[in-house]
Amino acid sequence: MAYQSINPYSNEVLKSYPDATDAELDQALAAGDKLYHQWRNDAVSTRAPYLKKVAELLRAEKQELATIMTKEMGKLISEADAEVDLCADIVDYYADNAAALLKPVPLKTDAGAAYYAKQATGVIFAVEPWNFPLYQIVRVFAPNFMVGNPMILKHASNTPGSADAFDKLVQKAGAPAGSFKNLFVNYDQVAKAIADPRVSGVALTGSERGGSSVAKEAGANLKKSTMELGGNDAFIVLNDADFDLVNQVSTQARLFNAGQVCTSSKRFIVLAEHYDEFLENLKVGFAAVKPGDPLAKDTTLAPLSSKRAKEKLVGQVKKAVDGGANVYFGNQPIDLPGQFFPPTILTDVTKDNPIYNEEMFGPVAVVYKVDNEDEAVALANDSSYGLGGSVFSKNPKHAAYIAERVETGMSFVNSSWLSLPELPFGGVKNSGYGRELSDLGLNAFVNEHLVIDATDK
Repeated sequence: MAYQSINPYSNEVLKSYPDATDAELDQALAAGDKLYHQWRNDAVSTRAPYLKKVAELLRAEKQELATIMTKEMGKLISEADAEVDLCADIVDYYADNAAALLKPVPLKTDAGAAYYAKQATGVIFAVEPWNFPLYQIVRVFAPNFMVGNPMILKHASNTPGSADAFDKLVQKAGAPAGSFKNLFVNYDQVAKAIADPRVSGVALTGSERGGSSVAKEAGANLKKSTMELGGNDAFIVLNDADFDLVNQVSTQARLFNAGQVCTSSKRFIVLAEHYDEFLENLKVGFAAVKPGDPLAKDTTLAPLSSKRAKEKLVGQVKKAVDGGANVYFGNQPIDLPGQFFPPTILTDVTKDNPIYNEEMFGPVAVVYKVDNEDEAVALANDSSYGLGGSVFSKNPKHAAYIAERVETGMSFVNSSWLSLPELPFGGVKNSGYGRELSDLGLNAFVNEHLVIDATDK
């Protein structure tokens, strides 16, 4: 596997990284396992100062870290800045709250005095994607660091610079040896790590294909796993929606990070009364973006992350059109050298269209017209995915009622998707299982250890 940073705006190869050796993998496992056993005897609070230092360094080195992300995966520099800020907030959240969240939980029983302790389980092996090169790392690292589970990272092959930078930052923060290690491993080494008895759990964010492969390895070795996979999120617009708000939110709900977000709104479901109006307003928003150098402050549309990503999206749109979809707007080449794909709106995607149940990872919106709310919910649920979604209505209680009818892991009323340290993140169906962030993410890889004194009744 070639770990290379390639700028998707200039197509320049920035740096190549050597693959990790089997010896380096074993050293990382040994160091992590040694630290895990040490941490079992330490109070949770002793780890918080290291995380606070990580947060401090994230903020101090934001410009450098954001520039690395923008250069190697193409996101707008403003989006990269915001990602570093969010990472620092997540780290602070767990440093400040983990000790309280990990306290033993008393249990009511007639059998005696009982509680369960929340304990570390061992080294966590994480396989993470390229679209949020730091955020995806931090979501697993910060809670498990506080729990006492060291982490080994296998990052995406096209964002090695971000992984390397975070590894160096953790070291600079003075964190104990073995607490975090980035390794440029190949797929055979991933399987070897998962099978190793020193690894207690596996976390993956990525595609269905990658999730299925890693979950199979984890299952074969009886290792707990969490899977944050793809999404085909619905953006439901009810007749009583605030259309000024809808128009304000809808463009960025699809185009943020050049549309390369698992929780992006990808299927826009609009009641017939406002369908034409919505389409026209979305077209205005899509037409207003400015493609260009993602490091430039006035650029509002970044390139896709790689040539491969662009080629896949081009193929999906062609497949959709060949299957009967209409191009309402876009799908015209952008005259720039980078891996740009034009904001595109597709309509008339029917159930027999081959992309009906596919996630398109880029700035392509599919807009559907329905006659009533029941049809909107049925269409939203007619998907193998269930990650997130939005519902817009001037009646928030009714919007929440509609949202709860949708088979998904996260719903946002009168807003697009968002991520905060205190809110759980995760989905159902083929979007995966388990949760990250909040107290649920903290507990993803803990041992709920029952202790009961049957003599104390």
